[in-house]
Amino acid sequence: MTSILEIEAVTKRFGGLTAVDAVSVTVPRGSIFGLIGPNGAGKTTLFNCITGMVQPNDGAIRLRDTDEPTELVGLKPEAITALSVARTFQTTRIFPNLSVLDNVRIGRHARTRATLVGAVLRTPGQRAEERRITEEALAHLAFVGIEAQADDLARSLPYGDQRRLEVARALATEPKLLLLDEPAAGMNPQETRDLMRLIERIRDSGITVLLIEHDMKVVMGVCEWIVVLDYGRKIAEGLPEAVRRDPQVIEAYLGRGAHA
Repeated sequence: MTSILEIEAVTKRFGGLTAVDAVSVTVPRGSIFGLIGPNGAGKTTLFNCITGMVQPNDGAIRLRDTDEPTELVGLKPEAITALSVARTFQTTRIFPNLSVLDNVRIGRHARTRATLVGAVLRTPGQRAEERRITEEALAHLAFVGIEAQADDLARSLPYGDQRRLEVARALATEPKLLLLDEPAAGMNPQETRDLMRLIERIRDSGITVLLIEHDMKVVMGVCEWIVVLDYGRKIAEGLPEAVRRDPQVIEAYLGRGAHA
């Protein structure tokens, strides 16, 4: 399979702490790729390096969306979003006092061509684009299964649906690579099962998914390849069942129950 993301010897230090230590990862296009490890392993820091929220001290991060790879190191988050990379966060970052629909419309505005003059004057072109944005936002809400709540305030949604709303807003930016940071956190078992099906549908729609998750049922249930970090270093990589039985992974993270 061709790759969509190539992370080469990325290191990120915060003072005397090395949060990510010379990590190299290649993410195949069209896959569900898992990134796991104990708390403090460097997973979210690596996500932040990919999306431009922090800049690594060393290494390269290349997006292969065209024949020529694009170096992401040094780019700002909005520039990386424009290159078709989107993410969610460990904790929900919705706009609670806006409607569910407007939350997704905000994500869609990352792909608009409207100008300030057009917005102020409400030109025909600007009005037509706003109609398209609304239609597309509703389609994304339907995709994640919460279109019936489009007019509700985002804060009124159950927690699991708030997580789905975040995914819908990320999808509205038209990503080719979607980074999900612990999407199952706080979900009940039924919400988790629904999330797994949603992640598979996202992959089936042609979007590559890079997933951080602590719920091993989710990881083992949907991921096709897994990388394990511990203290900022990559300690294992491979197919889910092989990673599950890796002695280093069992010692660092999964525990004896991983043999079961």
